[in-house]
Order: sequence, then C-alpha cells, then structure tokens
Amino acid sequence: MISKRVGFVGLGLMGAPMAANIAQAGWNITAWNRSPAAFDNLPNVGRAESVAALRDEEAMIFMLPDLPFIEEAAVDLLESWRNEPPKPGTAVVIMSSVSPTGVQQFGEAVHQASHGNAAVVDAPVSGGTAGAESGTLAIMVGAAEPQFQDLLPLLRAMGTTVRRMGPLGAGSLAKACNQLIVGTTTAALAEAAELAERSGMDVQALFDVLSGGLAGSRVLDNVGPRLAAKDYAPTGPAKFMHKDLGFVLGSAAAVGSAVPLASAALDLYAELKRQGLGDQDLSVVRQTIANLSGENQVSSNIN
Repeated sequence: MISKRVGFVGLGLMGAPMAANIAQAGWNITAWNRSPAAFDNLPNVGRAESVAALRDEEAMIFMLPDLPFIEEAAVDLLESWRNEPPKPGTAVVIMSSVSPTGVQQFGEAVHQASHGNAAVVDAPVSGGTAGAESGTLAIMVGAAEPQFQDLLPLLRAMGTTVRRMGPLGAGSLAKACNQLIVGTTTAALAEAAELAERSGMDVQALFDVLSGGLAGSRVLDNVGPRLAAKDYAPTGPAKFMHKDLGFVLGSAAAVGSAVPLASAALDLYAELKRQGLGDQDLSVVRQTIANLSGENQVSSNIN
C-alpha cells in the first residue's frame, strides 16, 4: 500500500470536495491549482507552487477538464522525471473524463519520462458535485490488479463504489458508457418535459408518476426536478457531455460497435453548444429542445 501522502491537481467543482474528503480521511495532501482562491475553503490541503513540486508524491491525482489540460499541466513534471526518476511504483491517477485511447497514450509518455518508475491509472468518477461532496462517488478504475489494490484505500476516501474494470483505458471506457446512458436519458426526459408542458400537463406530476414505474431511474431522481423547474444553474457544464459522447463514438468505431443513440445525442449536445448554453447545467438540454421547437406553443386541455 502507498503511504498516506498524495498530490492533487485541479480544485474545481469536483476536485475541491474530493481533495477535502481525502484530507478528512487522514491523508497528507498537497495540491496545485491555477487559481489560489480554491484553497480558501480547504484549510487541511497544502499548496504546491507547481505541478512539478509534487514529483516525489507516491500518488498524484489529476482532476482537470480533459486530457489536453492534464498533458499541459504535466509538462514540467515529466521533464523533472526525465532528469531524475521518481520512486518506483509512483501512480499518476487520472480521475477526469478522458479518451480511453488518449489516456493509454499518455500512460506510455509517463512510462518513458519516468524511466518506467511511474504508471498511469485512469479512475474517472460518476455522481456529480453531490457525490464529490458526500464522498459517495462511483469510481471506475483502469489498472493492473496489484496497482488497484495499492490505491484502493485512497480511492475509498472519495467513493463508495470503487471497481476495477480492466487495464489502463478500461476506466475511461466505463465512464464513456456511463455518459452514454446519462446523456441520452437526460435528453429523453427533456423531450418528455417539453412535450408534456406544451400539451398542458404539469411536468413535475408527470415525473412523479414516471418515477414509480419502469421509467424511474437515478437520472430522473437527480435531474428531473431541475428539468421540471427549468433550473439550469451549473452543477457541471453541459458542454462536457458533448466531449464525453465523442469518446463513446471513438471507442465504438475502434471495435465496430453501432451506437445510434450516442450519435443522435452527440448532434443534440453539439446544438446545445451552438446555442451558447454549454456552460449551464446538463438540464439545459431542455432549453435546447425548446429553442428547436420554436416559440409557438400549442396547449391542449388534458383532463
């Protein structure tokens, strides 16, 4: 098992509460974030002057928006390791939603720069900001079994469902599958909400009855109230769903798997971005559908 020291890169909406839970679990955590204001509410998290300053930690977590951000942040770290290799067994844990093939390529770059002493693990999460704050995230891990066992105590400080899905890249593929389900289900609920309201039906009443039948789901429970209330305050930017669905299509193409729903959803979330709604909550896909529907609302009496 690794020592109870960890580096952390990226203290955004998800990263900050994840780091706080690691500290609360008794780990000595040092973090780097582009904006120093992120440390104001994290008194138990040490501050590193650079990502490279974390080079001697046995585990380093990256929680940045996408792999290009991670690669950019790690440039000086990898250069440091080229000059002086890290300790054998050093783990670079990518907890962002990234390309399954891209994270494998990054793993090879880390392996070479560290002279074989560091390895990348992909461990993306699901559960949103609420799960990050409560420490109840689902964590999907791509790693060798011994490496997974070494990291398990650290990962359990952030999540309650922690599962090894296979080797490097498998965690990101599992997250892509997760996003396929979340993205298409949210879009279907948004369509249902808009159809119901334009037909004179109370959307929350519809969702209440749906939740008691086969259409009930965790997505409906979590996103349904925001869709019904047209509450689009961000808990995570909707534009990231477009990115994640792109990973679904890329992975599907690599193995020859048809993904017609993912393809349709990718187009819808591309339209969401074109409408300038990408920085709002995922539930704003309802507004995208409303905009596509036009301003003319035909209401019928449903009694």
